[in-house]
Amino acid sequence: MEKQKSKFIVNSKKLGFFGDVVEKCYVLLDNKKVKWMVFAAILALAILFPLISTNYWISVMQNAMFFMLLALGLNIIVGYTGICNFGFAAHFAIGAYVTAILIRTFEWNFWLTLPISLVASIIVACIVAGPTLRLRSDYLAIVTLGFGEIVRITARNLQITGAASGLSGISRPELFGIHLTTISHWYYVFLALVVLYIIISNRIKNSRFGRALEYIREDEDAAMAMGVNTAKFKLFAFIVGAVMGGLAGSFFTVRMGAISPQSFQFIMSANILLAVVLGGMGKIPGVLIGAAFIAIFPELFRDIPFIGTARMLFFGILLVVVMIKRPQGLWPERRR
Repeated sequence: MEKQKSKFIVNSKKLGFFGDVVEKCYVLLDNKKVKWMVFAAILALAILFPLISTNYWISVMQNAMFFMLLALGLNIIVGYTGICNFGFAAHFAIGAYVTAILIRTFEWNFWLTLPISLVASIIVACIVAGPTLRLRSDYLAIVTLGFGEIVRITARNLQITGAASGLSGISRPELFGIHLTTISHWYYVFLALVVLYIIISNRIKNSRFGRALEYIREDEDAAMAMGVNTAKFKLFAFIVGAVMGGLAGSFFTVRMGAISPQSFQFIMSANILLAVVLGGMGKIPGVLIGAAFIAIFPELFRDIPFIGTARMLFFGILLVVVMIKRPQGLWPERRR
């Protein structure tokens, strides 16, 4: 164990000051009491945030948490399993449109649409992943990219999805007798979902299923030689990620009250993948940091003179610098 820890320390020191900070955080969080205290403090700050902030920043944080949901779902596919997916926005779109159609056209209760949304996400994931997950690297990336565009173009041309205009006038649900209409209401809904997704992701990572996914990510041929049914585990990972994305899409629909194909362009899939890679593939804190970075950083410079209009340029430059200095992500997987 000492050799393993010392190896990590040597590797992290090569990464400079930020590597030293991450190393100290890893060592500190090895203590379970400290870990739970840190998590409790962060959760308490998140709960109190709407009480001390403006509606604008509550909305920004809510958007950041939505990106966290999508990034955690994609992390199961990309971070845990090593499957390159450039069309994750399509899974988000499936859940969003199923919920929107059932509420807007058939007048269903939102909570009753969630099981249908999850079943639709599973079916679509099986249809796409079944014949394609035997592909690897570039070929698989092209297939997932094509799948994302197929879903978007199909939604843009069907009458039931509202064609290019999308669907609007989607009623917001009630929860425990509270009509979810304010920004603060949805902030707490998304916060609860983030906590739920973190628990699910952590349980998967520490399970036999999660260890099999890690073996596949590191060396699929070796995992297959050791008796791991790689096709089955990759399919399960794809389904779990698709379900998490579809569920997030369902909540996004009723939060916005409208949905259109413009929300599912390739740039959305790219941003979700960027959050996973930037934060650190396979690491839950890294994914959360990456998603928060993408959602919050551009807003910090919106009102600054001269910089505000070119904030996305500075954002892109900073991304390039971060990826050069931190190729393993802001919070990389700890190698043992």
